[in-house]
Amino acid sequence: MGDDHNNRVPIIGVARHRLAVDGQGVTTLVAFHGCTLRCRYCLNAQCLRANGFSRTITPAELIDEVMIDNLYFLATGGGITFGGGEPAIRSEFIDAFCRLAPSEWHITLETALNADRHHLERLLPHVHQYIIDIKDVNPDIYRRYTGHDNQRVLENLRWLLSHDGMAERIVVRVPHIPDYNTDADVNRSREYLDALGICHIDEFTYRRMERE
Repeated sequence: MGDDHNNRVPIIGVARHRLAVDGQGVTTLVAFHGCTLRCRYCLNAQCLRANGFSRTITPAELIDEVMIDNLYFLATGGGITFGGGEPAIRSEFIDAFCRLAPSEWHITLETALNADRHHLERLLPHVHQYIIDIKDVNPDIYRRYTGHDNQRVLENLRWLLSHDGMAERIVVRVPHIPDYNTDADVNRSREYLDALGICHIDEFTYRRMERE
């Protein structure tokens, strides 16, 4: 796959030397601009603004930039975590990047999983771990909070789980969302995920931060 101007994408930023927050080992977080959702308490609201990105970059340019930490990645089993925004919609870029990167790097995707299936199919050979922010399995709560439907999210999650060994590679984040869901709603989400066979659930509380 060529590394031409068509594979240049906008990013919010690149954060190095992250430990135990974005996947295993020492990681570098690459945050993409752009998202499929409009969450009320968006942590990176700049990803929704037309001018909210810091710069654009190609896969080869990103490889050159992050290669400085290759020894850290190899020594700790770490690598690159793609976030955003919604990184899944940048699947063509990630695919090209991973074809250039050392095969030993651990690739993590921090995603809301609300993206077309073809993106996940392209990413499947490359991603070692998925950190999935599921919001809430209740469609009404999800729609009020994100402005979108969650049917695609749950279908994509079931599709991922249909692959051998995938349950161990997925962490699902189940948030308490002030003014949107209750403890009972969170428990129902956990029960749903348990029934699917999810092994790792991260329950936490969102900060109240209104989207601009």
